[in-house]
Amino acid sequence: MVIGDRIKQLRTSKNMTQSDLAEIVGLTYIQVGRYEKGKSNPSADVLQKLASALDTTTDFLMSGDTEQVQAQLSDKELLKQFREVEKMEEKDKSIVKELIDAFITKKKIQQLAG
Repeated sequence: MVIGDRIKQLRTSKNMTQSDLAEIVGLTYIQVGRYEKGKSNPSADVLQKLASALDTTTDFLMSGDTEQVQAQLSDKELLKQFREVEKMEEKDKSIVKELIDAFITKKKIQQLAG
């Protein structure tokens, strides 16, 4: 299976048309069709947008690699929030990580005390 097949497979599994995917990613449905037919390959930037729109990784789209660690969150809102945090500057990411760590530590202490 090649990248175009994986794009099409994921798109159809989400009941999306080529136009739906194109709109989310900022392309035309014609370009999405070219990718799916293997007539064109997406740039790195477009590949990242496709992966995000299809809730997958660029590694999966490019190679079908599912062995890497992937977010398997059932809470889609939380996954979306983590994706937004990934786009932040390192300083801001660090603050978010500290807040999460503090909350987790607090919960663990409460469990031990309770």
